[in-house]
Amino acid sequence: MRFKRFKPNKAGIRSIMKLPTVGKEIGRITGRIRGAASAGGGDFRTDLEEGRKRWRGAIIGDYDFPKSGGREGSRRKLLRGLDGAHGE
Repeated sequence: MRFKRFKPNKAGIRSIMKLPTVGKEIGRITGRIRGAASAGGGDFRTDLEEGRKRWRGAIIGDYDFPKSGGREGSRRKLLRGLDGAHGE
């Protein structure tokens, strides 16, 4: 039996990735990650932007840098935020 090669519908995927509901979901998820990362102290913020092809969400890390333990401390808090954000 021969299988056909899978070809994703790129235009369809792109149209889904630009829906307002997708942007709301990305905003909700980045907010949960920010909340979990800042639970131990620190100043994190989120950024949500609709790009040319898709929505983009980012968590920008710890502005309380001297108290956070430097780069490693900020990294630890962001990783903890990723771990803690998928609970619901």
